[in-house]
Amino acid sequence: MTIRSVFATVFISIASAASGADTVVGTWKTENGETSAIQPCGSNYCIVAKSGRYAGQQIGFFSRAGDTYTGRLTDPRTKTTYSGRLIVSGNSLKLRGCATRVLCKTQTWTRLN
Repeated sequence: MTIRSVFATVFISIASAASGADTVVGTWKTENGETSAIQPCGSNYCIVAKSGRYAGQQIGFFSRAGDTYTGRLTDPRTKTTYSGRLIVSGNSLKLRGCATRVLCKTQTWTRLN
């Protein structure tokens, strides 16, 4: 193996690891100014409220499918669960919850870290 092929292999490995990073993981500022954390839960992801009245409660559970995360969201006020979808774009997170296909609400959260 030549030095050139070793560098190519290392570069490809680093690029693959970087592109496979879970960009959804982190702390996010919600539209109402509170914070929530998205963290791994086994092979999936959980959303946990970190501040406000519902701090410590799990409010979402998602699995990854390409660049989209699908799962369920729970309104902590009513304990109602909705189907949900997350899409990350840089430091912005679009979170969409739907009771039916036509009754949906979308929020945009901002990454804190």
